[in-house]
Amino acid sequence: MDFGRMWENYEPVFLEVGFKILAGLLLLIVGFKLINWGVAKLKDYLVTKNFDYSVTGFITSFFGIGLKILLILSVAGMFGVETTSFIAILSALSLAVGLALQGNLGHFASGILVLTFRPFKVGDYITADGYSGTVKEIQVFNTILTTLDNRLIIIPNGNVMGNAIQNMTAQGIRRVDMTFGIGYDDDIDQARDVIREVIAGAEMVDQTRPVDVFVKTLNDSSVDFTVRVWTINDNYWPATFHITEQVKKAFDKHDIGIPYPQMDVHVKS
Repeated sequence: MDFGRMWENYEPVFLEVGFKILAGLLLLIVGFKLINWGVAKLKDYLVTKNFDYSVTGFITSFFGIGLKILLILSVAGMFGVETTSFIAILSALSLAVGLALQGNLGHFASGILVLTFRPFKVGDYITADGYSGTVKEIQVFNTILTTLDNRLIIIPNGNVMGNAIQNMTAQGIRRVDMTFGIGYDDDIDQARDVIREVIAGAEMVDQTRPVDVFVKTLNDSSVDFTVRVWTINDNYWPATFHITEQVKKAFDKHDIGIPYPQMDVHVKS
């Protein structure tokens, strides 16, 4: 077999195909980088225009996926693939994949519902599908939460919309519920006055709203007070920690005991 003559005959074909493959790979690499760059710029632009950040993540994610699909179709056209035929094949494949991945399509639809009915937005502290955290991003298929200890929780949108959602920050103000126990030998009225005095001096508490301090339970070794105050979302945990500490100090100052589990042991000789 004369390879020299064969190369002379097919050299133009090899060079043409090789050039197309090289150009296609180069176009894909550069195109994907440009799309990622453009999506990032679009996201920055929407943020600077004070566009709702909850919708921003969804739009940029969807926009990036759409452009990458168009890029792949364009590269396929370079190799002589008819776009209409390719689209028909892609549609058939999409149908087959869609039937196999009905859950993902459901997550996509649920993402649309999240943005339409807005049970929460980016920055809200929520509990969804058994997980609690601050909403960091709402994507096409998932909602991403950040926990108090800085863990990322990725929840499929279908799970979010398919279960109860607690939005703790939607109202802008939250009620802080606390429990304090005193001994049976301590004065209930004095303890109540001490707690109210601490709350009156707490700047983080909304003093325009009702403050509840009442005896809730007579436990085995303590008389338990339930304390309810109101504060803005950002001060929920600081107010909880501050009041708890100051009540303990105030009880110590007024010789009000805080019971703790004890065991009396009697030894018989």
